[in-house]
Amino acid sequence: MATDDDLLKSWPSRLQGAWQVLAGQSSNAVRPESLVFSNRAKEHPQAPLIESLIAGVPGAAIVLDQDGGVIAFNEAARSIAPALRRGEPALISLRMPELVDAIRRASKSHEPQRVEFFERVPLDRWFEAFVVPVKLAGVAGWHAEILLLTFNDLSPLRRVEEMRADFVANASHELRTPLAALLGFIETLQGPAKNDAVAREKFLGIMQQQAARMARLIDDLLSLSRIELNAHLQPNVAVDLAPIVRQVADGLQTLARDRAVEIKLTMPPEPLVVLGDRDELIRALENLVENALKYGEAGKRVEITLSRAATRTGSPEARIAVRDYGPGIAPEHLPRLTERFYRVDVADSRAQGGTGLGLALVKHVLNRHGGRLSVDSTPGQGATFVMHVPLRTADSAPGGELS
Repeated sequence: MATDDDLLKSWPSRLQGAWQVLAGQSSNAVRPESLVFSNRAKEHPQAPLIESLIAGVPGAAIVLDQDGGVIAFNEAARSIAPALRRGEPALISLRMPELVDAIRRASKSHEPQRVEFFERVPLDRWFEAFVVPVKLAGVAGWHAEILLLTFNDLSPLRRVEEMRADFVANASHELRTPLAALLGFIETLQGPAKNDAVAREKFLGIMQQQAARMARLIDDLLSLSRIELNAHLQPNVAVDLAPIVRQVADGLQTLARDRAVEIKLTMPPEPLVVLGDRDELIRALENLVENALKYGEAGKRVEITLSRAATRTGSPEARIAVRDYGPGIAPEHLPRLTERFYRVDVADSRAQGGTGLGLALVKHVLNRHGGRLSVDSTPGQGATFVMHVPLRTADSAPGGELS
């Protein structure tokens, strides 16, 4: 009867046999050198040279022996397979079926293989992998052929393709209504209302509104696409939030006067500096204040408060709260407010010139800055939208002057 010690001693050969079956080789004969698997990379005579070579490769690179043992890998490979261990079977750490199948084919046919695979954890990522058999100078007791795995990150290209598809789908859907209205009015002005001065003035006014709506929609879609394209690149420029808040408030005073709404600012005594993109933060805050002026005008007052605060974990953050005293938002709408083209009241939103993209843009800007958007509203008592942005700390402070 096999003892526990016997089972522990036999596990390397069992894993070796499993790899050989996966590679299409016979599992009956196990080479003597494969019995010591845990120290395999250290025992390979050319492992130090191989490791030095792939350390200079900019992308992820892994080197396997023909039986699937890991000889060496560079630092970039850890982001793809964190469980990689030298001397262990690659089957343990490379769990992507497409990649394992490509390794099996390359090992069996001795021909280069190319494969694409997709990862969902920890983030959605697409990779292109090349598995290339490489012949080495013969070393006694070792295979003269190794497998070189190199990887290209296709995620940026795929994101661009997805954004392009989303842009076309969203633009075609949302532009259809104003475009149809413009065509209808043009046909009317060319036909029945050709000599009707009153109708012409009325229709031209409506056409101007529809054209302006199309321009705003395209501008918001392009802005959203640009932000999503750079979503993985966190800004590293020091930005003081106080001038941004004042600039937005001053820039929207004309709209506030037209709506007979007062804008009230509350500012902290000290600067609040974040690592951010000034233009994106201005655009996000403008969307929140514009919404408060347009949809909360019944309260005749909008309050903008900039303050220092802390997250639940104690990290310092800046908060920009935009408070209106309008009709408020029903609780069932709050979870969906940042969805693209979601509107609480479609007719009112379009009448106000809204595109349904403003809050989605705010969410994406804050995500890129490592922050978040929170909303608190009670029907009949107005709504408060809060931008949470991490404050710059000594560890994250970049060089250069404030933007």
